Amino acid sequence: MDFKDYYVSLGVSPDADQKTIKKAYQKLAKKHHPDVNPGDKAAEAKFKEATEAYQAISDPEKRRKYDELRQDYQQWQTRGSRGDFDYGRWQTNPGGGGGRSQTHTMSQEDFAEMFGGSGRSGGFSGMDGDEYSDFFSTLFGGGTFSGGSARGRARAGQDLEVEVQVTLDEAYNGTTRVIRTGEKQIEAKIPKGVRTGSKVRIAGQGGPGISGGLAGNLYLNITVSPHARFVRDGDDLRTELTIDFYRAVLGGEVSIRTFGGEVLLKIPPLSQSGKKFRFRGKGMPNLEHPLKQGDLFAVLSIVLPEGMSEQEVATLRDLANQRGTTEENKG
Repeated sequence: MDFKDYYVSLGVSPDADQKTIKKAYQKLAKKHHPDVNPGDKAAEAKFKEATEAYQAISDPEKRRKYDELRQDYQQWQTRGSRGDFDYGRWQTNPGGGGGRSQTHTMSQEDFAEMFGGSGRSGGFSGMDGDEYSDFFSTLFGGGTFSGGSARGRARAGQDLEVEVQVTLDEAYNGTTRVIRTGEKQIEAKIPKGVRTGSKVRIAGQGGPGISGGLAGNLYLNITVSPHARFVRDGDDLRTELTIDFYRAVLGGEVSIRTFGGEVLLKIPPLSQSGKKFRFRGKGMPNLEHPLKQGDLFAVLSIVLPEGMSEQEVATLRDLANQRGTTEENKG
């Protein structure tokens, strides 16, 4: 019979308090629970190992006895491990054939409290009748794992989450993504108006239900990538509109390409850099009300014309000098 270090099984120190032990078991049980890993024998074995360890050292009386045995075993190892270690005096019922039979059960209420009410954690699904190790049975009596009242009860499958990145164009028009979860592949529809942080629910496409329960849901966690021309603010969009100073001074029309098509903007004469123009309903669709849309704001940015001739520069210099003379005369 092999010695089991239950502290190592749970990944806690021998002086860990009950809160730490419970938290460590909760983490392992959530990860390896058979309902989360259907058909995975390795995960089931790890779940059983963690559960056995928790049963042994979460109970103060069992832990006291186990700690005494553990100390005795370590001293035997220090002395060179000569011969076989004598488990006889630690046996629950010496001479009685391995101790009395018992069933160790964690109730559905205990599981709900430990796992935050998760439907998948209502019991040891698929593990009823699995025996504890010889080591545990020698110390505390023979027995089996049991899911108690949860046995056979329909429970919803596990919810799954997938990270999905979309462009701003796709967020404007809506799009689809092919999502693969395990061996299953589905085409998921992503609605118009999604934002970074949006969570799209695909009903019934999560983990399979237990004992006839409904399948879990699939959630798409959306991230919208930055756009080269538009900055998003809620459902509104902002863009920088560059014009040369001729158009800023004289005015004129410019075309702006939006997600919904081209729009014309009439720039009034003597427009200053930073002037803001608003196009109602040309922003992003509202996620909750797709027929409603935010606004588009175009902000003027004045730049020098490219390839100016010497004559143009000379003309501007003359104009600047005349303006300077005029300003001096005003003073």
